[in-house]
Amino acid sequence: MTLDKQNYAQFYLVQEMMGTVETIRKFDPSCAAPVAGAARRKGHLLLSGEGSSRIMPAKNAIRKAHVWGVKEQVHTDGAHQACEYKLDDYAVVCSSNSGRTKETLMLANKLKEDGNADRFALTANENTPIEAACGQGYVLKCGWENAVAATKSVVEQVLFEEAIVRNLAGKPMDGMDALADKAQTALTLPIPAEIVEWVKGAKTIYFAGMNDGVAEELTLKTNEIVRHKSDFLEGTYALHGPEEVMEDGDIVFVIEPIKSEYAKYQTVFGGANVHVVAIAPEQTPFTTIVVPDAGEYQQYVDLCAGWNVLVEVAMSLGINLDKPKRARKVGNEM
Repeated sequence: MTLDKQNYAQFYLVQEMMGTVETIRKFDPSCAAPVAGAARRKGHLLLSGEGSSRIMPAKNAIRKAHVWGVKEQVHTDGAHQACEYKLDDYAVVCSSNSGRTKETLMLANKLKEDGNADRFALTANENTPIEAACGQGYVLKCGWENAVAATKSVVEQVLFEEAIVRNLAGKPMDGMDALADKAQTALTLPIPAEIVEWVKGAKTIYFAGMNDGVAEELTLKTNEIVRHKSDFLEGTYALHGPEEVMEDGDIVFVIEPIKSEYAKYQTVFGGANVHVVAIAPEQTPFTTIVVPDAGEYQQYVDLCAGWNVLVEVAMSLGINLDKPKRARKVGNEM
């Protein structure tokens, strides 16, 4: 993927994916301090939203909160389910790019009615209904996106919610320039033609990986960008039965495969006669898209590499990246 060629640069989606680089470079983690303060005071934090506004932002934050031993409890659920909960002891982030997502606005209004003052909007637009219902929050600096599939806004949402957790953990959020450079490398890596052909020939595209939102978000983006059936296999779920329904020629992308499970992956996927591609910072026994090593920020680089693959496949298929047939910019608008 590149902006140097017009056949790529003509699409808003590619422009916005590449805009992720500067979004990372300019991110100021101090913007999340008010939410961290409320979460520290309450002892609980709920990160809610729908679709891409919740999948990776919340799950990346939760995984890291557990890894770093954050004492505050960090949770996520969609708005309808969260409305069933007693949230008096929670600081709540209501995330919606448009600021007009029906479910998220419903949650914000319920929190307001219940008298929970620690509710925060996370949007890409100013003066939206969700921001008004929350009364406080943060407006993304990346700007509104024109493509239906959210990209750079997702990354800024992830950065914001990780910044909350890093604040709680007492871990500085530095190295944004280095991360931006590595994200750019992942976005522009040449993708082998055989991987593109494998994806095009698959009936189902699988993404396997930890429950930190990367593989799950790429599963959703496959629907929006490649217009293809896809499935998310959490953790080692890929080794526990899905091979029964995998078909010859299907493909599994494994995000940072677990080294101790290499042999098992080979046995299971080999028996199912599917293609296996790893996205990892080092070579693996599988066909591997080798990405820069970003340490604790690896998830951002892996996501960008996955985007790169999806764009190359869609371009090869002649798909208009900006105009899905059915998917909408705001999935369920108020």
